[in-house]
Amino acid sequence: MKRNLLSGNLLLLSLLLVFSTTAEAKWWNSDWTIRKKITLDTTEKGTAITQPLGPTAILLRLHDGNFQFSAAKEDGSDLRFVADDDKTLLSYHIEKFDSLLSEAFVWIKIPQLKPDSPTTIFLYYGNNGPTAIKAENAKGTFDADTVLVYHFAEKSGAPNDSSAGGNNGEGAGTPVEGSMIGAGLALSGRNAVKIPASPTLAWTAGGEMTWMAWVKSVALSPNALIYSRKDDTSSFLVGIDKGVPYFEVNGQRSPAGSPIAAKDWHHLAIVAASGKIILYLDGESYSSLPVALPAFNATAGIDGDIAPNSAGGLTGELDELEISKVGRSPDFIKVTAIDQGGDKANKLLTYGQDEQRTTWFSGGGTLSVLVGSLTVDGWIVIVILALMACMSWWVMVTKIRYLNAISKGNALFMKEWKRVAEDLTALDEGDAEHARSMGGRVNKEAQRAMRNASVYRIYHIGVEEIRYRLAADNATEGTRRGLAGRSIQAIRATLDGGLVRESQKINRLIVLLTICISGGPFLGLLGTVIGVMITFAAIAAAGDVNVNAIAPGIAAALLATVAGLAVAIPALFGYNYIISRVKDAKDDMAIFIDEFVTKMAEFYRETPAPHTNRMDVFQESVH
Repeated sequence: MKRNLLSGNLLLLSLLLVFSTTAEAKWWNSDWTIRKKITLDTTEKGTAITQPLGPTAILLRLHDGNFQFSAAKEDGSDLRFVADDDKTLLSYHIEKFDSLLSEAFVWIKIPQLKPDSPTTIFLYYGNNGPTAIKAENAKGTFDADTVLVYHFAEKSGAPNDSSAGGNNGEGAGTPVEGSMIGAGLALSGRNAVKIPASPTLAWTAGGEMTWMAWVKSVALSPNALIYSRKDDTSSFLVGIDKGVPYFEVNGQRSPAGSPIAAKDWHHLAIVAASGKIILYLDGESYSSLPVALPAFNATAGIDGDIAPNSAGGLTGELDELEISKVGRSPDFIKVTAIDQGGDKANKLLTYGQDEQRTTWFSGGGTLSVLVGSLTVDGWIVIVILALMACMSWWVMVTKIRYLNAISKGNALFMKEWKRVAEDLTALDEGDAEHARSMGGRVNKEAQRAMRNASVYRIYHIGVEEIRYRLAADNATEGTRRGLAGRSIQAIRATLDGGLVRESQKINRLIVLLTICISGGPFLGLLGTVIGVMITFAAIAAAGDVNVNAIAPGIAAALLATVAGLAVAIPALFGYNYIISRVKDAKDDMAIFIDEFVTKMAEFYRETPAPHTNRMDVFQESVH
């Protein structure tokens, strides 16, 4: 039977191991209570790329549909981003975090985007403690090849460079709220923002460069400039001519493509590399020129031409101007346009559900999942086993306390008995109280302590029997005081009866422990088998076989077996301990009875002594 029980448990445990998922994932830092899994999919199902992109700044748009603003700090200072190893912190910075409007724009540096391979990161938040301090690193968010990034998030003043290039603008421009990504720059063709020349913005002849920005045109004006850079010998212009995006290098303009509609946001990117300049519109190639990048390091202008008496600038908005000193790949341009373009048709980013930091007992923890998956029959078995556990613990506690009281009382009684055993006169002289106090040796307090002693109660039985029989013998004139052999036998029989009654009292309720020991595992196994049957029956009815459907039901079913063992194991240990203590108590009583009868037979011997008023002892006759 035990072998069958063990085999059944091993089979069910094997099923659980086969169908269960991996162990609970690591948690980067226990001070953070919430994390969200974010996946960047570069496969055909997401945004397919054909070559590694290297370090890439990705924009996360957080709103109340994918982020709990009420659980984060008001300024977002508790945000942390961790790589898929759940150890490596990633650089990031916040462009905007508005907990009132439930809107945030966060830039994060992804160390490597591989082709045809999902990349996973974790967003941690939910820490209102002192460890949640600002940890933003704008300069570390973009790679070393990015030399200028304007978010235009400033409320006033010139735009600041968020890259490590340090190319801050000159001239405040006109900021506008609710642009493509947070705040943006209003373009009117009159308020130019200058970008001073610097070593990081210097171009070499035939070199590489990437210019990117989001643009919205309000009116389809002719030759409306967005960005211009000129010196005495060279020029580089970016604009929109009646809805047709273009770039112009030293007076040579890119071929015209299909015009774009007004009042719509579009991503423009211009890449110079290998003697060719390509214009990308919304991540796709739009037009190109087989010309090399000119060499110059001049001041650039946004919102109109910085040269006097020049054509006007574009009327509309500009956001997220980014310049790199290398020619970005088509995949890089595509990923940037799709990522920054918003949630519409964005298959690159996938936001997982929030995961709460859990323990065994917290919501979503292991125990809560098991309890939540329990069926009705499992609950019935668990409740019965819980009652059995309470019963077994109550029996063990009360029985051990009772045995401790017996041991203490026995030890105290035997200490006094050694003195009384030398002279049993205290047993037949004086009143009953004199005998209970063992000849006046034991006070009331000690008597109360010895009252719990089983040996003391056996002693009382013997005393009462001796007093009764000596009084009966005294009534016969001409006999000497003593106990005949048959009287001693009768007294011993009475003492043995007291031993049996005391043993019954000590053993009372111990049988409940044996019931818990033998019945608990089998009852738990019954609940497990029924739970597994119900789980597989439900899966068969649904026709959906997957790990998430199987594992919780089987795990919850096994909880019944665990509960049964949790009842039986403590009861088994407690039972073995109590039985050893019971045996000691019985041995103490048996030894005392033998010693009491022996002393009694020696002291109350039947001998001829007709003239003594005091009945000594009669002939010893113990069979």
